Amino acid sequence: MADLEALLADFTAECADLDRLIADLDPAEWRRDTPAAGWTIAHQIAHLNWTDRVAAVAATDPATFDGLVQAAPPKALTFVDEAAAEGAKTPAPQLLADWRRDRAALVEALRTVPAGTKLPWFGPPMSPASMVTARLMETWAHGQDVADTLGITREPTARLRHIAHIGVRTRDFAYMTHGKTAPAGEFRVELTAPDGEVWSWGPEDAEQRITGPALDFCLLVTQRRHFDDLGLTVIGADAREWLGLAQAFAGPPGSGRTAGQFA
Repeated sequence: MADLEALLADFTAECADLDRLIADLDPAEWRRDTPAAGWTIAHQIAHLNWTDRVAAVAATDPATFDGLVQAAPPKALTFVDEAAAEGAKTPAPQLLADWRRDRAALVEALRTVPAGTKLPWFGPPMSPASMVTARLMETWAHGQDVADTLGITREPTARLRHIAHIGVRTRDFAYMTHGKTAPAGEFRVELTAPDGEVWSWGPEDAEQRITGPALDFCLLVTQRRHFDDLGLTVIGADAREWLGLAQAFAGPPGSGRTAGQFA
């Protein structure tokens, strides 16, 4: 069983790392364009803030959250962007304060969820552990956009394991979002952690294999780097096809990044 307190601590640490990148920025810097088309740094933080706040509603007030779900279908392809655009209008100091408040509130809300409870969400219901892991993944991914905008290279941490795990677990979902059927057999994924440990998923004797740095795999499955710019080794046509489709996040396929974009 997942250790919820450990996951909450990792989420808090991931938020703090991103917070340090933006805490002392001049408000004008928040208007800088990030690699996500149409999104500034303010959009990135507004999106994280909105999602953390909505996740807390799912944990504490399922009836109100259900109303949000019912209102979502007519704007299925636009409501995330619309929420980010609206939040980005908030003055930078207030937006930062709101995000700090709401991410802390989410941590406390998840602590109160009774064991075994599944939280409603825009997709399948999620356990508190799955919810906080997904929030960590998104915080890291959007934090990468902010770091790229500011020209900062972040130090990889063991928290990448959570993101890699989601990346592996969402293999079949990635095929589905592209209207494809996933291969029947499992793939072997072996990733080298920042400290040199090897993290692995799938059968040891699988013919389809992916190996390489955990950081590179996480950048790929969150669509923050193009495959050609990463040090991943792939054996098998099916595994290579998957890495062209992979997405650790919910929703429709993203546009990703282009080869050489960050050279």
